[in-house]
Amino acid sequence: MRIGLLHSRVRVEERLLIEELQRRDVELELLEVRTLIWDLDDAGSWTRFDAVVDRCISQTQAAAAVRIVESCGVPCVNPARVIDACGDKLATTLALARAGVPSPRTMVAVDAESALQAVETIGYPAVLKPTVGSWGRLLARVSDRDAAEAVIEHKATLGGPQHGVFYVQEYVRKPERDLRVFVVGERAICGIVRHSAHWITNTARGGRAERLDLTAEIERLCVQAARAVGGGVLAIDLLECPERGLLVSEVNHTMEFRNSIEPTGVDIPARIVDFVLEVAAGRHAPAALTQGAA
Repeated sequence: MRIGLLHSRVRVEERLLIEELQRRDVELELLEVRTLIWDLDDAGSWTRFDAVVDRCISQTQAAAAVRIVESCGVPCVNPARVIDACGDKLATTLALARAGVPSPRTMVAVDAESALQAVETIGYPAVLKPTVGSWGRLLARVSDRDAAEAVIEHKATLGGPQHGVFYVQEYVRKPERDLRVFVVGERAICGIVRHSAHWITNTARGGRAERLDLTAEIERLCVQAARAVGGGVLAIDLLECPERGLLVSEVNHTMEFRNSIEPTGVDIPARIVDFVLEVAAGRHAPAALTQGAA
């Protein structure tokens, strides 16, 4: 069996996946996305792979590469459709809403004046997010009209794809923590509680992780959210709302997991590789083909 690992650079997570694949005696080929050139008239070279794993940092690069590989009939983890659904917060929110998955109230505008109206409709405090981004970057919590006007003006002036759509979300008054659950295939395999006195709890921003005991409700909700975006290898972020209960805030398609192995006691890279090999062997249809039936 031959597996391709598509990557931008080899971080801790990629190294752990490489080591696990090598332990399985899998024929592994590292594919540095920035060095690849695809001849769209010659798909033959990609059929040497039984499956390709996407670990690119850039969503744009990943989506392009995976679309091409899939067009050659090679299954990818995760598929392009899942990358598209998870890499854009608006697309994620729409997918969750279609599937009836509870999530924070969200409003969207493409004009600064309309964006301010959306913020005031949501109520203060409100959160403005770029639709594309990770690691908690460029998030803003605005507590009054003056702050909202300032952030919206800055975004409108900066322009560019990250600021052209105003994605406004209610601020959920959660405890000083949120939850992250790792879903592989149809199973929630483990989760962490991310503690932080700051309202942004990403471990990349200093959040402290500890083991989360998965309840039946958490497992059900996270699998439902994973199915909504097409399934695969995903991390589901949950907020504990005092009034509405658990809300899905984000679904991540190329998640980091280095800080979650020790607190959970779960060998996350091994579980990911199990799934990849099942996909390569044809025991799992690509999520992009099964989403409508989920």
